[in-house]
Amino acid sequence: MNSYANDLAQPILCPTDVQGNEATALAAIYEDDCNMAIWKRDLPQTVQQSVSEFLNNNVGLQASMTLSPEHANEVIYKALGSAAGVKDLSDNIAELVDVFCCLFELERVALRLTVLDKAMCPRFHVDHVPARLITTYHGSATEWLPHQFIDRTKLGHGSQGKPDDVSGLFKSTDNIQQLSSGDVALLKGERWDGNEGAGLVHRSPALLAGEKRLLLTMDFN
Repeated sequence: MNSYANDLAQPILCPTDVQGNEATALAAIYEDDCNMAIWKRDLPQTVQQSVSEFLNNNVGLQASMTLSPEHANEVIYKALGSAAGVKDLSDNIAELVDVFCCLFELERVALRLTVLDKAMCPRFHVDHVPARLITTYHGSATEWLPHQFIDRTKLGHGSQGKPDDVSGLFKSTDNIQQLSSGDVALLKGERWDGNEGAGLVHRSPALLAGEKRLLLTMDFN
């Protein structure tokens, strides 16, 4: 059998998402045909209250830090202002630091917590990282496109300056998927070994007037 026939005999993987109601769903990011693993979670009422109190006292916050699981809770709590009302939010973020570092065997993580009143990255794009954790604690969550609905030649400069909805990047707005507030997602990027050209295509959502979004991201350090 010639090499061309061999190529045809190989299964063609279409990167997809894997979802589950437990944190263990995130381990699916190691599967070759998964470019996004989603932990579908509902935030406890105590965390929601903590988030609301935090947002009432922090406008335009942009906090970036590099930390280890051992010191995450203390560092995050101080960064959030050390108020009693933010303790539950701090604890929740520290738990995610531990999950992220354990999953990827990392000693430290680069974390960013941002309060937004407009879309931070309004165009669809891919991340040039191995993998990124994203969760929205409040407000509209990240939008993304399934791999099979994308013409990747229209990303970035390939759009020729046209808006995403007319560039030909995707066929219909019905193709656009959206995470829910509280969901934890691992997005496989372009620098994941063997994932070149298949990074998860996503963007920040448009926000309503007066809407606030509390976004947490984590990257390899």
